[in-house]
Amino acid sequence: MAQTSTQTVADPLIIYEHCFSSRLWLGTAQYPSPATLQAAVQAAQPALLTAALRREAASGQGGQGFWSLLQDCGRPILPNTAACYSTKEAITTAHMARELFNTPWIKLEVIANADTLQPDVVGLLEAAHALIQDGFQVFPYTTEDLSIAERLLALGCEVLMPWGAPIGSGRGLNNPYGLRSLRAHFPDTPLIIDAGIGRPSQAVAALEMGFDAILLNTAVARAGDPVAMAQAFAAAIEAGRRAYWAEPIQAQDMASPSTPVLGKGALA
Repeated sequence: MAQTSTQTVADPLIIYEHCFSSRLWLGTAQYPSPATLQAAVQAAQPALLTAALRREAASGQGGQGFWSLLQDCGRPILPNTAACYSTKEAITTAHMARELFNTPWIKLEVIANADTLQPDVVGLLEAAHALIQDGFQVFPYTTEDLSIAERLLALGCEVLMPWGAPIGSGRGLNNPYGLRSLRAHFPDTPLIIDAGIGRPSQAVAALEMGFDAILLNTAVARAGDPVAMAQAFAAAIEAGRRAYWAEPIQAQDMASPSTPVLGKGALA
């Protein structure tokens, strides 16, 4: 797996035959102003932007203004079915998003619980099956459950987006063991950490673990300085990917001296 120092670490991520040069994906909600959103996008240089259909269509002319703002950012748009609590609602929203954004991509969210915003994996499987049959390219927001992951891939999903922690919580990676197991079980599947990342150090940990990208929103949009935080995350994700390719040493219980003791001079 190790690369030489002359090899690029900005290795391409390919999903549904689309090449993503950046491993930072950015949400577009909750920014203090449109100008701040645009500046954060410029600072982060993300591979794509996510947008909720409900945000875009919230108020007629205002929705059109938001759509124009996204277009001006010059990044591909991944629409999502945020705040959908049933299979039917998610499917309907996905069809509306395809018509509005003119893309087969859909970040599929079916929410089980209003407090945790945990994915409803049963509803997710049902919605993914229906949408894939209808020609959508589904990016499923899911858990680290291996059996659900296997079923999503069997349905035709080419990417999995497991949560790190509840949406907007900033808790980072709540279940490192489960996420490592997911990464090891599906070594050739693009895996994107979606939800819960709050600090650049948490993003580094996910990339070092071998995850392919990070989707962020709240951690940048609600930071004291969203533009500076966008820059910090971009640098962290690059560092995490470099560290992954460099193969970090494994943690151990005992000390291991960096200076050999053999041949050491002794004072009489």
